[in-house]
Amino acid sequence: MVNSDKIVLSPLYARRIEALHQDKMAINEAKIRHFGRGKLDFDDWGFVLYPDFTFTAESERPDGVICGARAIGEALRRFFEVMPRYVNRNSALAGAWVGTLNTWANVRLPAEDMPTGLEPVWLKYDTRPGFGGMNHCAPDMHIGLALGWGALLEKIRHYRALNRPADPSFYDGEEQVVLGMRTWVAGLAQEARRMAHEIRVDGIPLGNGARDVAEQDAENLLAIAEMNEWLVDGAPRTLREACQFLAHFQSLDRTYFAGGALQQLDVLLQPYYERDVANGSLTDGEAVWHVASLLFNDTHYSQIAGLNPDGTADLTSRMSFVILDAMHLLGIPANIALRVHDGVHPELLRRSVEYILADGSGVDYSLNVGCEQGYARNGFPMGLARMRAKVGCNWTALPGIEYPLQDVTRANLGFALHYALEDLREEACAVPEPELDVIRMQAAPATPDPEGERLLEALFDRFRHHAGVIVDSIKAGYDRHYEIVGKRTPELVYNLFMHGPVERGLNCSEGGVDILNFNIDGVALATVADSFAAIEQRIVRERRLTWKRLYEVLDSDYRDAEDIRLMLRNIPRFGSPNSCAEAWALRIRDTFVTACTATGTPKHNLPIIPGMFSHGSIRELGQKLPATPNGRKAFEPISHSNEPDPGFARGLDSFSPSLKATAVAHAQPGFGNSAPLHLDIDSDMLARAGGVEALVALIHAHNRMGGTLINLNCLTADRLRRAHENPDADPDLVVRVTGYSAFFASLSKEYRQQILDRFLSRVG
Repeated sequence: MVNSDKIVLSPLYARRIEALHQDKMAINEAKIRHFGRGKLDFDDWGFVLYPDFTFTAESERPDGVICGARAIGEALRRFFEVMPRYVNRNSALAGAWVGTLNTWANVRLPAEDMPTGLEPVWLKYDTRPGFGGMNHCAPDMHIGLALGWGALLEKIRHYRALNRPADPSFYDGEEQVVLGMRTWVAGLAQEARRMAHEIRVDGIPLGNGARDVAEQDAENLLAIAEMNEWLVDGAPRTLREACQFLAHFQSLDRTYFAGGALQQLDVLLQPYYERDVANGSLTDGEAVWHVASLLFNDTHYSQIAGLNPDGTADLTSRMSFVILDAMHLLGIPANIALRVHDGVHPELLRRSVEYILADGSGVDYSLNVGCEQGYARNGFPMGLARMRAKVGCNWTALPGIEYPLQDVTRANLGFALHYALEDLREEACAVPEPELDVIRMQAAPATPDPEGERLLEALFDRFRHHAGVIVDSIKAGYDRHYEIVGKRTPELVYNLFMHGPVERGLNCSEGGVDILNFNIDGVALATVADSFAAIEQRIVRERRLTWKRLYEVLDSDYRDAEDIRLMLRNIPRFGSPNSCAEAWALRIRDTFVTACTATGTPKHNLPIIPGMFSHGSIRELGQKLPATPNGRKAFEPISHSNEPDPGFARGLDSFSPSLKATAVAHAQPGFGNSAPLHLDIDSDMLARAGGVEALVALIHAHNRMGGTLINLNCLTADRLRRAHENPDADPDLVVRVTGYSAFFASLSKEYRQQILDRFLSRVG
């Protein structure tokens, strides 16, 4: 029986966790002042700002580029040898990263490796091709926890001697990384000892308990020093040491191309927790402090709960509750997912919802039916599918054995529609139709226009063609990625924590691991579906508008045609049950999925798994797209992922969050990669509609319908409006933007606006 009791902190750990919260607020405020809002529109990376820190790395190439395993490994080693040693006296752990290596060093793919023949296609369709993407796989941290930095170094040297490669640069680069980490960890120990000595030499203050606090801080710093001295070479033995090793990894991972994947955190930490509790060296309050210190270090993505590989047991443990309580008590952005299945521990799920209602946001919900059954459709056994953990903004991966490269592409289906319309322009505008008065005409004809139906099908054929061009260009780019990335910008960090790369001397992108999957994400589903539906309803069925007039208003960006824009917009849109927009959405989804899955990449036949995810980039993805027939003006944001557009349900008396959830579930790509549901719910309204029980029921229902991920915010409308108008007035407000959480005050006005739009349009 899992102990699900809420953890009550002692005054010591309550003070330290509250101090960590305040430290995070000060760190975040310094970043906002330094970078300005709009430069932090991503998950709340835990780097600590050192504005005066500089670093330079020399290149042997005339273009100054640093590439290749040995050169990058040497640069990483030098970086960690000089990187500031951050130690926080309120934390159980030492260390923090200070920025990515390529902020200071020119680490990248050189120009001669770029697929120049594909770039015009990507530019034409405003495509994010994924070529050169880094860090989108998941480590198996059991490797690091079992070995420690010292044995990892021995492992590298062992396999270099065993394999005797003609070119040892792969192993040279990996060795340099570990050597740099050992130096940095030793430096953390030295800094912690220096700080403890400073407290005691300067004298411990008197009065108001200050002596006790100062002595506690000095003792904590000495414990940090001893722990890091051990971890220079030794493997973790305790929960605190395990958390410290993971914090070391987080800092290294973020420094190298801003990696952010961790693993199934409760499973990783539970053995250490059990051992420490059994020998009497750990209390639950102390465990919460250790985990809170890890969450303070960085917002790496990890998962709790879920099913074991054979599907017979829930993975929830006492550590699952420790992590959940730590997240709630610390009160800063944290990217923890709770894997939902029918047998998930009911109290864990319920408490997670209670914490979201109390805090405004919290965990997100990775759903087993869509993620696991979908992944099995690719030919993998269910036991393997259950092991895929949510370790990214929207994405899942098999820790240590899969190179999935998710969340690096954006196939902009809005441009497929735009060029389809251009292809049809001459033919459609030549159709002789009478001028129609869109204001006075009330009754639609009894039958659709046959010529309009033909043109609509012709339009979709051209859309299918252009969607295929986009997908094929990304596939061709992946072939080039497979050929050169392992040699030029290898996964030097993840290779250390994967099964195969060190043993084989191969980067995980080129066969170092056993499973290679390449993802393509489609975007703008609702934008395109609502556009086809508007044409079908207003031109083909009702004949309220001519094709020629449609092109005129699109060309003019609806100038002096607001009546027509609203007429096109005010149809039953995607998300409205049984609407033609829903039928178009499914047809578009199927077209995209088929383009992805019908063939592998053209040269190497690499497998493709489709997804639909836009991240928070809907504004950027719409900035080049002209006006569309759904009433969207030129260069406005596109729709999110595979979701209905905000405001889709105005006028529907039946609207509730379940209406949106149903639409997202029905439009899943269906192969295990996430297409998330964003729910932004007024907590006052929720209290009247069933509260916690209603949300728990909705989460289970979306899972059973085949959903993959739920991102949830529960706030009052008034609080969100006030924070949008004056973000500095509510600096503690944490929201889920998409699959990641962030301080609302850190986000640009445009990013805040999209969250506000989602929230305020939940009702008609």
